[in-house]
Amino acid sequence: MAFPCEACEVRHLAVCSVLERGELPQIAAIRSTADFQRGETVIHEGEPADSVFVVTGGTLQLYKLLHDGRRQVVGFLFPGDFLGLTAGGVHACSAEAVTHLTLCRFPRRRLEALLRRLPKLEGGLLATAGRALAAAQDQILLLGRKTAEERVASFLLMLYERAARGGMTDGQIPIPMRRSDIADYLGLTTETVSRILSRFRRERVIRDLPCGRTELGDPDRLRALTACPDGGWAGSPGVDPCQARGGPRGGPRGGPRGGREGGRDAARAESRP
Repeated sequence: MAFPCEACEVRHLAVCSVLERGELPQIAAIRSTADFQRGETVIHEGEPADSVFVVTGGTLQLYKLLHDGRRQVVGFLFPGDFLGLTAGGVHACSAEAVTHLTLCRFPRRRLEALLRRLPKLEGGLLATAGRALAAAQDQILLLGRKTAEERVASFLLMLYERAARGGMTDGQIPIPMRRSDIADYLGLTTETVSRILSRFRRERVIRDLPCGRTELGDPDRLRALTACPDGGWAGSPGVDPCQARGGPRGGPRGGPRGGREGGRDAARAESRP
C-alpha cells in the first residue's frame, strides 16, 4: 500500500527525509493537510502551538508586529521547511501565505510521542533547531552590519540557493514577495529596495523574466557584494527563524545601525559621490 509521504515531491528536503520507507506509515498516520490562499494567516503570534507544519508547496512569511503596528518580517519559508518548533507553548511569530500554500500538519503531542519511537526523527528536529540558530545569527549580521546593497544581494542569493536546492539549476528564481515584504525583511524602505534592484538590472546583474521570475546574470558578483567570504546569506535553509529568536538593537558605534535607520544610512552613503 502506498502512503502519501512516499509520493511527496519535497520529502527529500523535509525533516522526515531521515525516515526509512518502512517508517513512513507512522508519520503518515498523524498527518493532515492544510491549504491557504495568498494573504491568509496561517498562525498568529502568541496563540497555542498545538500543531507543527512542513511546507509542501508555496511560500510563507514570518513576521512580528510592534504595539504601534510596525512590522518586521523575520523570514520566508519554502517547500520542505519546518514551521512551529517553539521552546514554549505558543508561537513566537505570525505566519502569512505569500502565495497559494500547502502544508502538512502534525499535532504536537502526537509528534512528540512519535519522536520517542523514532529517535532519528528527533535527531532531524535537533538539526533543524541548530540551523534556526545559525539563521538568527546570520540575520543579526545582515541587519546590524551590512549596507543596503549587501542586504539586497544577500536576499537574492538566498532565493538563488533555495531554488537550486529544490532542483532549479538554470539561474532563474521566483520572487513572489511584494517589495514591501522584502523591505520589512531587510530593514530597508521599499524605495531603497526598488532602487537597488533597478540598478542591478541596469548593470545586468539580474534580468526580469515572465511570470514573476528573475534570472541572476552574475551570481559571483552578488556573492562579492554580500561581504561574506563564503557567500553566505541571512536565513539558512529549512528553518523557521522564530525557532531561535534574536535581533539587533543597532550596530556598535562606528558601524551601520540595524533596521530601517541602518537602511537609510546605507542609502545615504550609497548616494554620495
